[in-house]
Amino acid sequence: MAKTTWKADTTHGDLSTKEKNDLPDSVFAFPKQRKEPLTDASHVKNALARFDQVKGVTDEDRDLAFANIRKAAEHYGVEVSETNWHELGKTPHTKNPSH
Repeated sequence: MAKTTWKADTTHGDLSTKEKNDLPDSVFAFPKQRKEPLTDASHVKNALARFDQVKGVTDEDRDLAFANIRKAAEHYGVEVSETNWHELGKTPHTKNPSH
């Protein structure tokens, strides 16, 4: 599994464009592209649900993003039953009712 870059941040809830722009790269699932902020449990669930919709990223970026999502999920108490990102994006993408 990829080494994570994610670090918790105190920003929660809906983020304005300015708030999102002010966040450090370390709170994003995809830090290089600054996609999918992981600032609370809701954002973690959203990142899982939309993972297969993220465009313009490599498989290596997805490896890192999934590792970051798992780390953030553990921090915020979100259950992730998938063991790798290839399991996301299926119909239904997960049996886990928390996302």
